[in-house]
Amino acid sequence: MSSHLSGPNPRSPVGDARLEITDLFAFAVPGDRAVLIMNVHPAAPTGAAFHPDAVYRIDVDTDGDHRADTAFSFVFSRPENGRQTATVHRAEGPRARQQDIGGLRIFADEPVSSGTEPAVAASGPYLFSAGLRSDSFPADPDGIVRDFRWTGTDRGADRNVLGIALEMPHTELGPGPVIGVWGRVSVRRHGRLTQVDRGAHPLLAAFHAEGAADAYRAGDPADDWDTYREPWAAVLHRTGGYPPRAAEEALRTVLPDILRYDRAQPAAYPNGRTLTDDVTSARLAMLSGGSITTRGIGPHTDLLPDFPYLGHPHPAPPAG
Repeated sequence: MSSHLSGPNPRSPVGDARLEITDLFAFAVPGDRAVLIMNVHPAAPTGAAFHPDAVYRIDVDTDGDHRADTAFSFVFSRPENGRQTATVHRAEGPRARQQDIGGLRIFADEPVSSGTEPAVAASGPYLFSAGLRSDSFPADPDGIVRDFRWTGTDRGADRNVLGIALEMPHTELGPGPVIGVWGRVSVRRHGRLTQVDRGAHPLLAAFHAEGAADAYRAGDPADDWDTYREPWAAVLHRTGGYPPRAAEEALRTVLPDILRYDRAQPAAYPNGRTLTDDVTSARLAMLSGGSITTRGIGPHTDLLPDFPYLGHPHPAPPAG
């Protein structure tokens, strides 16, 4: 749920970090093209691989009904000798709302990158890359626990994630400028494919009560407003002194948990999200009613100028 394992008693879905969504990005690049990126596996170690029994998905709503109209599904082979491959499908209409893969196969058995250089594949108008990459999320958790007296130390500066990146012409995401994007992860357990994580907006784990995260992860964005409006408004009242009407207005930014992106406007969170947007400050300002407005550290500077844009993975720390 795009949390970086924050919130009360943090843990990955079903105890497996490979299934944890850390961040979702949607932005434009020159050439009238769109980029969608979903990162998983917080603090991924060297040699980390995607779950071979999982379906990783990026859903796109093109008509504003909070349900997927287009879905890109990513499945991965079982690692062999340190190598893994990826297959990508694009589904539309009712097939986009199914948990299992379906629709047109746009990439097949493409290598997943595990070394420094990304493996980039092209197919028709699409570019695709998946593998170990530098985490673009800055974090000063020590400053947060010290009542927001920032230490200036970025604990995310040397962390890696497993990144999934897709680039395509804007026309592949519908004719209208406004889309909604979110990520989902399902895994096959006991013969069934079960959704174990989903999310779009960053750092929403702060809203969850003890033990509520699993139900949220299994849910659907179309149900978010009815399910979470009241309990999350209570959180904003407690943390930021919001009156009821102001709390509901603030929550419309993140409920339903779909990243809205008006492509007629520059991407800048919460209109889409770029790799350098200061989402931590945005969430702290929201939770505090505007009394906390900075995270104390800047964006990462190791991003690539070209696809897949995520930086080279950091080397493993020396043993001992």
